[in-house]
Amino acid sequence: MASQFLWVIVPYLALVLFVAGHIWRYQRDQFGWTSKSSELLEKRQLRLGSLLFHWGILFVFVGHVMGILIPEPFYEALGVTEEMYHALALAGGIPAGLAALAGFVILFRRRLTVKRVRVTSSTGDWVALGFLLVVITSGLSSTLLNVNSHGFDYRTTIGPWFRGLLTFRPDPVYMETVPLWFKIHILAAFGLFAVWPFTRLVHVFSFPLRYLQRSYVVYRKRMPKSVDSLDRAQ
Repeated sequence: MASQFLWVIVPYLALVLFVAGHIWRYQRDQFGWTSKSSELLEKRQLRLGSLLFHWGILFVFVGHVMGILIPEPFYEALGVTEEMYHALALAGGIPAGLAALAGFVILFRRRLTVKRVRVTSSTGDWVALGFLLVVITSGLSSTLLNVNSHGFDYRTTIGPWFRGLLTFRPDPVYMETVPLWFKIHILAAFGLFAVWPFTRLVHVFSFPLRYLQRSYVVYRKRMPKSVDSLDRAQ
């Protein structure tokens, strides 16, 4: 029952909250659908931390897609062996994870030490940061503790289980042999998805598509007062 609850019920609860929460937030709080940028309050740490965090997370996301959503037979058909895949995953995953962690530490320190940023932080900000901290550190730890290519293979366990969630045929048996750090990483990620719609993380889904249809804004150069007065006199 515990396995069924953790690896079937909890993921679907989180996904329902993720989807329904975004719909509710968009209907009730469109003006709050923003990242609430604090660039005017402090810029130097934000610039460095934001770049490291966002680029690191982007490559981490790509790595998760390659490792979990793409089945192992696909790589075998391309001639990619287990050793080759493992080496590629480490070469890309460790730098991306370290960049994301470094950016997170800078941004977290900024929010704690810069008074103007700290006093404008909401409860949702701290909750999201807490989940992000667990997700990033547990994910990076799972990678570093699984350096051996003959160690745990998440493509034959976590991968089929997660794809089963997407096809509504999850099998919690796949998660029985998964190491603890991976389980913490997965549960923390679903916790983050559950609170996502109620935090500033919703700005990830803000695409300025309407700007593509807007007419150009025409600016007229302001003439010097002497020239303007002469034109009026004439």
